[in-house]
Amino acid sequence: MSSRASIIRARLEDCPALAGKVLAFVGLGANLDSRAGSPEATLQRAMASLAALSELPVLVSSIWETTPLDCPPDSPRFFNAVAALVPGERSPEALLQSLQQIENSLGRVRSGVRNAPRTLDLDLLSYGELIQNTPVLTLPHPRMHERQFVLSPLLEIAPDFVVPGKGTARQWQEKTGFQGAISPINSGFSL
Repeated sequence: MSSRASIIRARLEDCPALAGKVLAFVGLGANLDSRAGSPEATLQRAMASLAALSELPVLVSSIWETTPLDCPPDSPRFFNAVAALVPGERSPEALLQSLQQIENSLGRVRSGVRNAPRTLDLDLLSYGELIQNTPVLTLPHPRMHERQFVLSPLLEIAPDFVVPGKGTARQWQEKTGFQGAISPINSGFSL
């Protein structure tokens, strides 16, 4: 595995090097400042950290600003993105552990409160076409197909994405409808 793959903002179909590779899709979210700075800066730092986990370039979406859903009252707005990486020989469980290490390195503290504000949340959304449900990891992520803050950035980089066992992400986006304000932002993120 390379020590650091590049990060590119592109659609999967425009990256022939990724064709036929097992891809892991990761959801990124933050709504509190971290050691990296603002939530946007945190997502940018996390994207850079994902490059160390990938054999080939990491595809990243725009950063999207979203209204908190199912969160404690007065939670700050979230910033979300999706990335696709090539995990190589790394198992889904090992990748999850690496994602948690990135969260910890940026100051993530698990409060025990569901959907509480956080410096960084990295969710392993899918790992190839794998479907599994273990005490450690459920793939695909059990709610990814219900969340616009996942589906919109996901469709930006993988418009034909199929949620394993659930159907296309585009179909789910149409079914879920509007769930709070969500819009891509010009974050000044330079790749």
